[in-house]
Amino acid sequence: MTCASCVARVEKRLNRVPGARATVNLALESAHVEVSPAEDGSTPDVDALVEAVRKAGYDARVTGRHDLVTPPAPAAPADDPAPTHPTEHTAHPEHSGHPGMDPREHALSGHSMAPGHDMDPDEDTSAPTDARGTDLRRRLRVAAVLTVPVLVLSMVPAAQFPGWQWLVAALALPVATWAAWPFHRAAARAARHGASTMDTLVSIGVAAATAWSLWALLLGGAGEIGMRMSVTLFPAADMRGHMPELYFEVAAVVVTFLLAGRYAEHRSRRRAGDALRALLDLGAKDVALLVTGPDGRRVEQRVPVDRLAVGDEFAVRPGEKVATDGVVVQGTSAVDASLLTGEPVPVDVGPGDEVTGATVNAGGHLVVRATRVGEETRLAQIGRLVAAAQTGKAPVQRLADRISAVFVPVVLVLAVATLATWLLTGGTAQAAFTAAVAVLIIACPCALGLATPTALLVGTGRGAQLGVLIKGPEMLEQTRTVDTVVLDKTGTVTEGRMALVDVLVPAGGASAAEVLRYAGAVEQLAEHPIARAVADAAATPADGPVGGDGVVIGADQVHDFRAEAGRGVSGVVRAAHSGVGLSRRVLVGRPTWLAEQGVTADEDLAARFAAAEADGATAVAAAWDGAVRGVLVLRDPVKESSRQAVAELRDLGLRPVLLTGDNTGAARAVAREVGIAEEDVVAEVLPADKVDVVRRLQADGHRVAMVGDGVNDAAALAAADLGLAMGTGTDVAIEAADVTLVRGDLRAAPQAVRLSRRTLRIIQQNLFWAFAYNVAAIPLAALGLLNPMIAGAAMAFSSVLVVTNSLRLRRFR
Repeated sequence: MTCASCVARVEKRLNRVPGARATVNLALESAHVEVSPAEDGSTPDVDALVEAVRKAGYDARVTGRHDLVTPPAPAAPADDPAPTHPTEHTAHPEHSGHPGMDPREHALSGHSMAPGHDMDPDEDTSAPTDARGTDLRRRLRVAAVLTVPVLVLSMVPAAQFPGWQWLVAALALPVATWAAWPFHRAAARAARHGASTMDTLVSIGVAAATAWSLWALLLGGAGEIGMRMSVTLFPAADMRGHMPELYFEVAAVVVTFLLAGRYAEHRSRRRAGDALRALLDLGAKDVALLVTGPDGRRVEQRVPVDRLAVGDEFAVRPGEKVATDGVVVQGTSAVDASLLTGEPVPVDVGPGDEVTGATVNAGGHLVVRATRVGEETRLAQIGRLVAAAQTGKAPVQRLADRISAVFVPVVLVLAVATLATWLLTGGTAQAAFTAAVAVLIIACPCALGLATPTALLVGTGRGAQLGVLIKGPEMLEQTRTVDTVVLDKTGTVTEGRMALVDVLVPAGGASAAEVLRYAGAVEQLAEHPIARAVADAAATPADGPVGGDGVVIGADQVHDFRAEAGRGVSGVVRAAHSGVGLSRRVLVGRPTWLAEQGVTADEDLAARFAAAEADGATAVAAAWDGAVRGVLVLRDPVKESSRQAVAELRDLGLRPVLLTGDNTGAARAVAREVGIAEEDVVAEVLPADKVDVVRRLQADGHRVAMVGDGVNDAAALAAADLGLAMGTGTDVAIEAADVTLVRGDLRAAPQAVRLSRRTLRIIQQNLFWAFAYNVAAIPLAALGLLNPMIAGAAMAFSSVLVVTNSLRLRRFR
């Protein structure tokens, strides 16, 4: 494919296939096709899609199929060799591509060609591949060596010996032909498809300057031995010349400047994608697979990581990378996930804990059972997510594409009009020619092709380093207009688990430590989340001598344990191996249940119990010896970072709204703690009604962002103008969101908004400078106030300026 019209033609053909919905990407020369049953019940197969592409004048092959029925995590479809429907296909034209360069690498280059730009292997003159860099460097060196004497001889009359112009011609022709060949070839191929590109302007300008000079040299009299020539920087100032001027130096200098600019682009694009390449190359290359030998013993076998299958167990030694996503089955350690999450503190893991591929085992020896392999791993999905974001187009770039689609033909018309106007108003032929060539060269919109993709590339790559994954460029523009952010409480603002926050005891009674000790001893045998929270809070390392049964002497032992679901638990607690010491029957549960057991609380404790529950907490009472000895208060604790995150969201001009299915008391307590106004708390909302809250805010004229993590948040995340899913949440929530926050830290939300806004601002700056430069310079060129050499240098500089501006995003914090 060579241009936007080719894309439209292929897209139109594919979309005519019943049940197919296609999006064609010019930069990658690929089509993303989602397939679902048509109205007649039939489902298009691969052959039908390929045939549609052939009818558009191209060939194609399927590069991947992904089943979309069950959304995988975090945000990309999983490979399925025998997909069910709906299904997505990715196709690539057979004749396209860059040697030694895969589509992902091209996406990482930050390049998007203007409509009409030919995607021939030799055409992307700044492609970030080693072969392209070597080729550009070779052409640039030759062009520079030949151009220096051409420039000196043409511009310094004192250096012009007899016959100098013939030497200049001999030196300049290889530059205008061999060195400029990538530009000429791209322009010719585009012309065959009826398109004009930025290289069309360069090619015509260089060819015209060279052809004029050859005519002047061979037929116009400029070849006379002894002829001298001086060049003016302002062509309009010299209207008196009778002998036609030579423009070999213009052709040579323009080509050299362009090659230098493209080589600088190549190096910049390489650097722009470095962060993401590093991320995508994080994965382990081999793995210590545990296999059972002939003698029945398990041994380690070193195999390539792509041989792992779901259910395989593998060993991870200290310092090694975890080969793939899995669950720890043996061993404890600390895992460093900083490269994936941006979180600097290693996370402790043990049996039953999940680990992510590409994280580093910082401590002990682990045995892990693989749960996801290959394209389903979190790292692979992050790669697909970011590549998809970089290869899309923001609406502002679509506008730029539409403008540049007509820009080149308009410039060609302007160049012809400039030539005609100069000639009709009495100007000399060489003045008219100089002005026309300057218009062609100065107007080349190379910077437009790099304005958006490089900023997207660096921005999304930096986001991936910080644990912020942006699904598509459209999301950037949403962050500019969002004014309200809806925060799901459980798991987003809070930890999403119960924790003991207080132990209430009557004056003169048992101590808080004693109440927690006895309640924890009984609760450790129960399975309820409240019981687990109490037991965890009471847990202390067992120290001291151990009895014959393996129990620490003096530790609390529980006998005759009983549990009544939803009401309470009881058990006899005594100190192990301490003789006939005191045993106590301890009861922990609701006051109503305790009353049924003949235990009542005093008025003070009963009032404090009621106050805690009215404030949204969960409370249970602990009793022994016929009296309530204390009340244990539990809450879903607010994350340490949530208050700061809410403040940062306010600083960005966003109004935070707390949304929860919890009771009003609990919701308001959390809101007070993080700094959200009570009128911005929406509580006791059923999961199915969360989307209605988002739509109600939108109906009131607000642009709404939603931050959530659960299955019950998925519909609201999808309905919001901007959905942000916590990476610690469920697969469905992540699939429905526009932005994934890899860390479970709410501070990543304002960071994501700031990064998106900064990236959008860089894109706008790039497009402004690219357009403003062209618009301002064309009139100067048409009036004869711009030498074509200076035009070529300025045009090359504009491309480098755009890429350099985008690279500033690498310093985003």
